[in-house]
Amino acid sequence: MKITLVAGARPNFMKIAPIIKAIKKAQSNGSDIQFRLVHTGQHYDKKMSGTFFEELGIPEPDANLECGSGTQAEQTAAIMIRFEKELLANRPAIVMVVGDVTSTMACAITAKKLCIDVAHVEAGIRSHDLAMPEEINRMVTDSITDHFFTTTELANEQLRSSGIASDRIHFVGNTMIDTLRQNLDRIRKPHFWDEYKLGEKKYFLATLHRPSNVDDPAKLASILSAIETAALDYSIVFPVHPRTKQIMDQHNIHKTKLITIDPQGYLEFIYLIQHCEGIITDSGGITEEATVLNKPCLTLRNSTERPETITIGTNELIGDDLTKLQTYLKKIIAGDWKKGAIPPLWDGLTSERIVESLLKIYRPGQ
Repeated sequence: MKITLVAGARPNFMKIAPIIKAIKKAQSNGSDIQFRLVHTGQHYDKKMSGTFFEELGIPEPDANLECGSGTQAEQTAAIMIRFEKELLANRPAIVMVVGDVTSTMACAITAKKLCIDVAHVEAGIRSHDLAMPEEINRMVTDSITDHFFTTTELANEQLRSSGIASDRIHFVGNTMIDTLRQNLDRIRKPHFWDEYKLGEKKYFLATLHRPSNVDDPAKLASILSAIETAALDYSIVFPVHPRTKQIMDQHNIHKTKLITIDPQGYLEFIYLIQHCEGIITDSGGITEEATVLNKPCLTLRNSTERPETITIGTNELIGDDLTKLQTYLKKIIAGDWKKGAIPPLWDGLTSERIVESLLKIYRPGQ
């Protein structure tokens, strides 16, 4: 069985790394399964891409499509054109896409138009917010997927309610948590830790990158001011996404309490999560890591595709309500935060379950 694995952006790399390890484990046990790794180049900056390959032991891609940046349409078109050529030259039995980035949708469409099966890892999650590009990517990808690998029972329910047969839905867990658990003993202190005199639970970790939070300079400035005010004497470590940095530089948005740093490697970033007092973010993936590491987390969005991080985990949605942000930060500082738990099957064995399922679905020789 030949599989083409697609990775395009930073969130993909954390999801694809353990799948590759599970495939190699199956190969060592005699299973007839081969993979070809294709990097679309959606994230092409080394800080957003290359470092993750090195730290997570992801092999050099068999192909890098080098699609780069552009508008949503330009990037989608570039990926589809180049991925089609890749598939025509190296046709697999199945294309596996992960997550919900532009590469996920573009490569799924391309594969299906060539009559190649598509497997979607992290299928079925929904925010029900059509203003989010990622939600469009999820809906389109799942509408043409052949096999759905899901993170929660809620995702299963959402797929079944859209008419997907149960035998195509495979509840396996969360590959991002595989990566987290596989690397917890390798995390490392960032180089700036001592320079800023950071210590255990002496800082908040903040990340912002969604257009709804950063594209309006006035809104971005007000969010950062509210975080500074509510954090009291705590430092605020702020790894700045390139999109956010561009807005901050153009409009001279600088806050005295923010420790602004470049995007961190995976091992350093998980260290920052594990040792912080709490997290303020608009990222979905970080809310999952916060839940497993039992860290209080505030999400600056009105919806989430990962409701289990709220109903089971340590996350809370606060939307645009900066008063709620300040109230919740006070609760975190006072040690008055809810006790979270870990969702079912987020146990570090998801990727092995995915490979076992694939070997049952696609018999050797196909």
